[in-house]
Amino acid sequence: MLDPNQLPIHSTRSPDHQPVRRHHSSHYYAHRVQESLATRLSKMICSVFLTLLLLLGIITFVLWLSLRPHRPRFHVQQFSIPSLSQASGFENAEITFNVTVRNANQHIGVYFDAMEATVYYRDQKVGSKTLLFPFYQQPKNTTIIADVLSGATILVDSQQWKEFMNDRQLGTVPFRLDVTSTIRFKVSTWLSKHHRMHATCDVSVGSDGLILASDKDKRCPVYFT
Repeated sequence: MLDPNQLPIHSTRSPDHQPVRRHHSSHYYAHRVQESLATRLSKMICSVFLTLLLLLGIITFVLWLSLRPHRPRFHVQQFSIPSLSQASGFENAEITFNVTVRNANQHIGVYFDAMEATVYYRDQKVGSKTLLFPFYQQPKNTTIIADVLSGATILVDSQQWKEFMNDRQLGTVPFRLDVTSTIRFKVSTWLSKHHRMHATCDVSVGSDGLILASDKDKRCPVYFT
């Protein structure tokens, strides 16, 4: 006969011990929906902003490619010291030159302030002169600049003239013609800032005082400062 104390014990679970289910209030769900809408709205705004920024960058790049300004192009057509062929040419020395300025831009005009021409012999200044009053150059247009340095505008002394004659005996007298101006580019009604422009033309004359054939129609390097 079994001892009542040794009877197997069967565990039972009370119906009261069911898993707890959490119930959220309507305010909680409304807050979650609001957060979701705010996140989606912010993502949409960022996407629109980035798209507009990309389009603006593309438009700017295309405009830059089509309107990027070319520097004015300078070519030496003529440069001479006629009296160099004369033994006593120092007394009536003069320098004549002819330079063309080309605006190669398709849709961009160029405003030039007054130009100044300076002639150097082996980095020694031998003359300078103001060339033109301020002027506007249309796109795809060429302007001719021709002038003469003589009298007070030419600074050649007797010692420099002797050096000219020594080089003349060798067949070549080297010079440099610098043309400087302040310019602005114009697109429709928009004007760029001022740029200080320098055109440097290395030219040489022969024993007759005329420009060498190798230097005629020579393009001059142009840079800005």
